[in-house]
Amino acid sequence: MNLIVSTSTFSFFTLISRILGYVRDILIAIFLGTSLFADAFFVAFRLPNTFRRLFAEGTFNAAFIPSYVGALAKNKIEADNFAKNVFNLLFIILLFFVLVAEIFMPQLIFLIAPGFYKDPEKLKLAVDLSRITFPFLFFICLASFFGAILNSYNKFAAAAAAPIILNVVLIGSLFFSQWFNINDVLILSYAVSLAGFLQLIILLFFVRKNFKPILTTKIKIDEKIKFFFRKLLPSIFSSGVTQINILIGTIIASFQAGAVSYLYYADRVYQINLAIAGIAVGTVMLPELSKHIKNNNSEQVINLQNRALELCLFLSVPAAIALFLASEEIVTSLFGYGSFNNDSVSNTAIALTFFAFGVPAFSILKIFSNFFFARNDTKMPFYLSVISVTLNVIISVSLFGEFGFVIIPIATSISSWINVFMHYYFIKRRNLHIFDRKFIYKFPRMILSVVVMGAVLYLLLGVFSDKFYYNESWKFIYLFIIVIISLLTYFLTSNFSGAFKFSDIKLKK
Repeated sequence: MNLIVSTSTFSFFTLISRILGYVRDILIAIFLGTSLFADAFFVAFRLPNTFRRLFAEGTFNAAFIPSYVGALAKNKIEADNFAKNVFNLLFIILLFFVLVAEIFMPQLIFLIAPGFYKDPEKLKLAVDLSRITFPFLFFICLASFFGAILNSYNKFAAAAAAPIILNVVLIGSLFFSQWFNINDVLILSYAVSLAGFLQLIILLFFVRKNFKPILTTKIKIDEKIKFFFRKLLPSIFSSGVTQINILIGTIIASFQAGAVSYLYYADRVYQINLAIAGIAVGTVMLPELSKHIKNNNSEQVINLQNRALELCLFLSVPAAIALFLASEEIVTSLFGYGSFNNDSVSNTAIALTFFAFGVPAFSILKIFSNFFFARNDTKMPFYLSVISVTLNVIISVSLFGEFGFVIIPIATSISSWINVFMHYYFIKRRNLHIFDRKFIYKFPRMILSVVVMGAVLYLLLGVFSDKFYYNESWKFIYLFIIVIISLLTYFLTSNFSGAFKFSDIKLKK
């Protein structure tokens, strides 16, 4: 496997999806701004989408792929029987969970947005919209199962491209609601569930050559299935710790008007880097790392882990600097139109600034946790994540009254970095990783390249400062120019200094 090629494939489709996601969010910002309707929809959307991120972006892979790859190495029939049993159990569990959630939706909304209970209109709207969006969870989790099957065969394109459907459908629904003068948030909510169903159908089409699911109530719960579910529950928490922290932030932010929307838009901006630097690299490395560990190829294991960390840091560190330096310019260029007023820009930019500190940590956690997951250990990342989430809650709750919504991104970043250091401590204690000479050679050169890029970005922001006033029409174009120049500076400096060359990321089978 070539890590850079596989990651590029995954990242390309993820980037297309995130760009379309930005278009979607720009339209939502224009039509809804940070209004009552926006807050209610974002809670309704975040509820199933958080579960989707918990389940899809690494969590299910972490528990399923090592077991499935191990079974494949022995016998294809045995692996398929294992997968069929898992599929049928998931189908039953998800169906039951969605039905219960639909019945008890008011109570569920109270758990994730208790602040809405002070506003009966907002609460009713959030409950109604959430009942419409929640079936998305059922469809997308089953789609993620098929994606994990494809990833086990080193086929990453279909699973990475599937989220594009969600954004295309939501964008289409916004225009549809405008053309026919229908309620924006209602159409958006129906579109969420429709998009989940379409993703499931498309991934079912692509997976049919490798796996054919058969629905049955005759499920053999053997030791492999029990072992899988024992791994799945802690991996849901540990692999999705960033999303859990964000969900906690939503709960706390619901007590401040507009805060849910500020955090949502800031989250959307930095998530694109997490998707490429953390999720993409982590998703691609896990099947290969599991295989090398199964075959006791210690040299390949260390090589793969170092190259994955290199790629993760190469992408996440400059992104963090850029988001920190240009938070307000980014937010106003992407969302500062229509109902998204100047105050919304300022508050979202503040949230993004503090989220930026945590961007490398969010990405590193995706890589570090794989060091444990590939060895069938989901408990240690789980314990560490519990500590991280607890710390996040303590900081957020104790200081929210004094600092407001801004404490939420601060707490998320701090707790994530502490989680990184805890992971590294146990990685070293268990001798799961050593930094090789190539990594030690490249890392300081990478930091030098980031410093040069940061200096260029800072100067460009000063030169074009008058182009980012709220009412400027072409601010997005100037942001694009600045980003391109800064990226070119970073890549050229990296190449000149020897910090990073794509030819180095070659891993033979």
